[in-house]
Amino acid sequence: MTTKTYDAIVIGGGPGGYVCSIRLGQLKQKVVCIEKEEVGGVCLNWGCVPSKALIATSHTYEKVKNGAGMGLLVDGLRLDPAAMQTWKEGIVKKLTGGVRTLLKANNADLLYGDARVVGANKVQVKTREGQVETIEAKAIVIATGSSTIEIPGFKFDNKQIIGAREAVSLREIPKRLIVIGGGVIGLELGGVYQRFGSDLTVIEATPSLLPGVDPECTAVVEKNLVKHGAKIRKNAMAKGCERNKDGSISVRVEVKDEAGKTLTETHIADVVLVAVGMRPNGAGIGLEEIGVKVERGFVPTDTFGRTNVPSVYAIGDVSGVPMLAHKASKEGEVVAEVIAGHKTAKDWVGIPGAIFTEPEIAVVGLTEAQAKEKGIEARVGKFPFAALGRAMAVNETEGFFKVIADKKTHEVLGVHIVGPSATDLISEGALAVEMHAFLEDIGLTIHPHPTLGEGLMEASMHALGHAVHVVNR
Repeated sequence: MTTKTYDAIVIGGGPGGYVCSIRLGQLKQKVVCIEKEEVGGVCLNWGCVPSKALIATSHTYEKVKNGAGMGLLVDGLRLDPAAMQTWKEGIVKKLTGGVRTLLKANNADLLYGDARVVGANKVQVKTREGQVETIEAKAIVIATGSSTIEIPGFKFDNKQIIGAREAVSLREIPKRLIVIGGGVIGLELGGVYQRFGSDLTVIEATPSLLPGVDPECTAVVEKNLVKHGAKIRKNAMAKGCERNKDGSISVRVEVKDEAGKTLTETHIADVVLVAVGMRPNGAGIGLEEIGVKVERGFVPTDTFGRTNVPSVYAIGDVSGVPMLAHKASKEGEVVAEVIAGHKTAKDWVGIPGAIFTEPEIAVVGLTEAQAKEKGIEARVGKFPFAALGRAMAVNETEGFFKVIADKKTHEVLGVHIVGPSATDLISEGALAVEMHAFLEDIGLTIHPHPTLGEGLMEASMHALGHAVHVVNR
């Protein structure tokens, strides 16, 4: 057994851990990043990036298939799932290779193995080669992320009952797909296979899809799913499943009707995707034994990323919601700077959310309901994509921009977009919320024409009653 000494140990090489390690290296801290699988974590290997590659392919496939109205006539269009997977895997390989290169370039050591915290300043690692190393440091950063949740009655077999990890690697398109969970992961991946031809059924336990998202935005996505043939069952619980002789799976579902009565339904699928969320990976890695507080897998931290044990920090999914890669990366930078002695903290105003459904949804800041809960009288501006020349030109006119602002001061409190490229367009909204911009700041800024971004300018002016290309209230 060998013992090494560092300034910082980062456990986990995902978008929180590798960013934290790189920043520590930039700040001249001697750091080692410990990863048990592959750098990039869930995000690069089987989450954010691979799923977006499949989503982009499915959009292209659908546009070509339905291109006759734009004068695009295509005969014999076919999908090669194996080739698509090979392309996707190439992207993952490039990105993970890039992370390894960046770690090395910034003098951050990378160690593959299974880490366990054995002291406030000590970690033991069982390496891939089977050796045990002890590492000591003044600071330990927990960046262990989260894992897919399984539910009773649906044990993963990695073939027909699967989680998101397997769903991004299917080499056959299921004829019938049941998605359990109408949240972000379920609707993103369910939408991919629906566009590729799967008969889609979504089972959601709550009264609405995408819980927590502006309901007007969610309604646009739900309408699109149903228009393309999806069956949506809300207030529904998947209770179990049985395998049929023909190889299909029967899923038992209990649904509450409008009167509150529970009805039992059976839905048939070839593949069942369980997408009910992610579980934080804070328990069972030695933290409890050294006195670090762990709550249902989460590791609570203060504004500097510290746990209740001063030498131990936590970032990313394991440190609390929202479980977003960009939030993890930002926390990684903050914690690295705290460890290096800089004055910094988690002081952001809003964290944008990006949902790659069809159409896309992107949000930052407060909803109307949240503003009301805070006792803020809000003014709301909206502008539809259907009124944008650019949206018509690309034949994607579903959705709208919505801006929430303080009625008295005109300060922008939230931006919600549902429509084409919403996930790219939200960055302007995020900047507006972060810098405490006013409606006039966006509305009076000249936006290039013809672009989709004009919609945010128009929505801001609509909130002021000055919109030109839509009727003001």
